[in-house]
Amino acid sequence: MPVTQAPPVSFDDTAVAFASKSDGELRKMYALFAAMNNNSLVKTGGGLMKAALKWHLPGTKFLIKKSIFEQFCGGESIQECLPVIQELGRYHIGTILDYSVEGEGDDKSFDATTTELLATIDLAHRSQNIPFSVFKVTGVGDAAILEKIQQGTPLSPAEQASFERTKKRINAICARAHQYGVRVFVDAEESWFQETIDQLTYEMMQRYNRESAIVWNTYQLYRHDRLDALKKAHADAVRGGYFLGGKLVRGAYMEKEGRVAAQHGRTTPINPSKQATDDLYNETLRYCIEHIDRISICAGTHNEASSLLLTELMQERGLQPNDQRVWFAQLYGMSDNLSYNLAHAGYNTAKYVPYGPVEAVMPYLLRRADENTAIAGQSSREFLLIQKEMNRRKA
Repeated sequence: MPVTQAPPVSFDDTAVAFASKSDGELRKMYALFAAMNNNSLVKTGGGLMKAALKWHLPGTKFLIKKSIFEQFCGGESIQECLPVIQELGRYHIGTILDYSVEGEGDDKSFDATTTELLATIDLAHRSQNIPFSVFKVTGVGDAAILEKIQQGTPLSPAEQASFERTKKRINAICARAHQYGVRVFVDAEESWFQETIDQLTYEMMQRYNRESAIVWNTYQLYRHDRLDALKKAHADAVRGGYFLGGKLVRGAYMEKEGRVAAQHGRTTPINPSKQATDDLYNETLRYCIEHIDRISICAGTHNEASSLLLTELMQERGLQPNDQRVWFAQLYGMSDNLSYNLAHAGYNTAKYVPYGPVEAVMPYLLRRADENTAIAGQSSREFLLIQKEMNRRKA
């Protein structure tokens, strides 16, 4: 079958990037990203928002919901997310519902989170606009026990019983995903228990990835050892006769990783420079495309150069833009110039859409605001693209 030559992708095409936004919505985004360009304002505002919610000040929740929450979250419940899912689907962009409530660390909260995750898989089964589900292992199990296992520390009988319940929850999620043919991401977390998460995830792959990649692991490529980890997982998958799914991200815990490594006198797992991370990320893309017969990938990135590279690698390999083994993903509310232009060119594209009660997702929202000020040029890039589109419409 001849390969359809995909049209060239331009991430500067703001007419496509903001086609779904009204003039009023653009002005609102402009004001929000302008505020997030101000580091001191973000830090002060974050503290004030947390305090106002804690004190139940009138109007606080409404203001948050109509500003930063509306920009980066789909709603407070699955039901509230439905219009967002439908709107993204109009532009051929999938939704990855991300239940962003950080649990209380007990069985009651772990069970409640599992129930919610199963509901996202059920909805994905019924909707063509939800290509993946996603969960964190620490949402359904005790992080301290995961860390003990990685360290080789013996568990008490109560801890062992707790870990067995964690494994049952993970299996229930992956079994439902397999039953319905819904792909599920297992998110990466901190390095001091990531190996335990990896092992649990690979066990699920061996069980459920016999026909295709249903369970996908996540590789944080700001860690210098992650390409080697992926290569080993690939070799194991080949030997075991199952498929490997890999979501490739740069990473989400860099400052924390460095701080904890210093506190414990350990060598940091983080690459020595941003350039080293970029190089490793792109090398991992090349490796995955070279082994696309066994590896399915999702490039979870806001980096334009890496996204463009993946489109070029696909064309060199002779892959259709809509090959189901290759996906692109960005966070909801950010990098619409990537998501909408990739989807417009026919590539499989999805948005991570966090949801949950406003109070419960505040840690996520504050991380988004901090990251936008910390990522070199990211909020400035968003700000300038919005400004460019506003000027284009005026002209």
